[in-house]
Amino acid sequence: MSQSPTLDGDIPVGNWIDRLVPQPARPYLRLMRLDRPIGTWLLLFPCWWSIALAGPTWPDWGLMALFAVGSVVMRGAGCTINDIADHKFDAQVERTKGRPIPSGAVSLTQAGLFLAAQLLTGLVVLVQLNENAIWWGVASLALVFPYPLMKRITWWPQAWLGLTFNWGALLGWVAVTGHVALAPVLLYAAGILWTLGYDTIYAHQDKDDDQLIGVKSTALRLGDKTRPALVAFYAGAVALIAASGWAAGLSWLFYPLLLVAAAQLAWQVATLDQDDCADCLTKFKSNRLFGWGLLVAIIAGKVLP
Repeated sequence: MSQSPTLDGDIPVGNWIDRLVPQPARPYLRLMRLDRPIGTWLLLFPCWWSIALAGPTWPDWGLMALFAVGSVVMRGAGCTINDIADHKFDAQVERTKGRPIPSGAVSLTQAGLFLAAQLLTGLVVLVQLNENAIWWGVASLALVFPYPLMKRITWWPQAWLGLTFNWGALLGWVAVTGHVALAPVLLYAAGILWTLGYDTIYAHQDKDDDQLIGVKSTALRLGDKTRPALVAFYAGAVALIAASGWAAGLSWLFYPLLLVAAAQLAWQVATLDQDDCADCLTKFKSNRLFGWGLLVAIIAGKVLP
């Protein structure tokens, strides 16, 4: 029987990467965070929501699969960009000093070449879409590359992450319809607020180290006001999602199912211990449940009267 993986900083060890992957490839899979898929889910769900929202009834499952592949690759590319930019900071933080670049397992040159390979793979996925969607996908890079700099210049880097991670709410709709409409714009705005919530929770894990090394976050900016801010972020997200469903013409069933999904967000806020790193990580990861709940609500609002 295999042993449960343990953590070296924030890196799981003893998991499937150590058991199944040849040693030279392991640091690169960890650079992509393939053993920590929650980031991929958080990038993918806005795409899936939008594809489901734009479809005539059932979503296009082939397009859903294509976006899943793209999300894995581009989340990996984003992590690589972030780790290249932050390797000096990461070396000073206990939780991140074991990551591939600060630990020396991957050099900056190797990381750059690996990033190029990931971006090329992402391009191969992107060109399977219609022409308008291709250009919308290329435009997302204007958000991806500056993101690592945001924590140096603003207390609100989580807002920039929201702009970046929820771009799929626009791209998914364009991939189905060829154009943008009110419904995906409202969904995009909702996703930004959702990200402000969950990434503020995530940032509370690093607030002491961030303060020491001089980088900024909403966790530091909000401090003891985090809980009421989370209420505002999540309530705003749910309201905008409801408006998006209305703009897309979803049936009445969407709304009670949305409230069921929203209960997961309420649970996060009500039970969060922002000074407990383990609890913050658990609450952050739990957003996958909200993502699935909302996807079910959208599909039900499409296919059921």
